[in-house]
Amino acid sequence: MASWDIQPQGVQGQLKVVGTHAEDLGKALTTLFADMQEVAVAAGTAVPGSQAAVRPQGPVVPQEAPKWSSQKSMGPVGAALAEYAKEKRKTDLKAMADRCQAAVLGAAKATNEYVEGDLEAAKNAQTAARRLRLDALKDFGGKKQ
Repeated sequence: MASWDIQPQGVQGQLKVVGTHAEDLGKALTTLFADMQEVAVAAGTAVPGSQAAVRPQGPVVPQEAPKWSSQKSMGPVGAALAEYAKEKRKTDLKAMADRCQAAVLGAAKATNEYVEGDLEAAKNAQTAARRLRLDALKDFGGKKQ
């Protein structure tokens, strides 16, 4: 195995930077999905006017404001956005999150093992990060894989 020359403080600094960017990404995705939901509702339906709201049939228990009065039906644009978010992008976004997590955990674990002098465990941590083995990376006990 080749020799290693890691500066743990430098790794720690870079992990903080990556962590900040990962948080920013998480916030951006949360905003994206909130905006998509808002657009889906605002796009309306293919049914004109108040016919789009589904009103309950028969006697209704009096309430301050009927539940159906504030709910909006989802039309074809909303359905397409929901399908895009859930069916088309869910796996991509999960893969992106998994890669970020594996990179951070792998770098941290490999550096910790390097500091402890266990180069074989450090190599195993790097390999687990490359293969996206998050289960192997979450154990920070210093045990060999």
